[in-house]
Amino acid sequence: MIDGVIIKRLKVIPDERGRLTEILRSDDDLYEKFGQVYITTAYPSVVKAWHYHKIQSDNMAVIQGMMKVVLYDGRKNSKTKGEINEFFCGIHNPILIHIPPLVYHGFKCISEYEATAVNIPTEKYDYKNPDEYRIDPYENDIPYDWRRKDG
Repeated sequence: MIDGVIIKRLKVIPDERGRLTEILRSDDDLYEKFGQVYITTAYPSVVKAWHYHKIQSDNMAVIQGMMKVVLYDGRKNSKTKGEINEFFCGIHNPILIHIPPLVYHGFKCISEYEATAVNIPTEKYDYKNPDEYRIDPYENDIPYDWRRKDG
């Protein structure tokens, strides 16, 4: 596991009316602080990658469909530099992924319908000076191929 990445198995509470899923609580060990909450979606087979933040941590949970979430540790002084983590998450694997600053991340919708993720970053989005740095999903130095691995 990339240093600083934390996975929390989400608690799903079902009953005859439906279900409730706790995503992030202020008493969780991984909780740092609250910036904002937003949702992001991807259509089938769409890749949204790569980006990282210098200040904020992300806390991401896929709540509809399935996504392949991939992290890459490009931090120069990290003990896990160069490591890749791949998570298949969503309706069939309800987890929260805590992504620390400076770790590249992205996702691909792997369900047959639009997938939705909730993100709870530690900082609010600054429209004038966004803490978001992007590189192309395919043309880069990250040793990862977004294509499906059949076989």
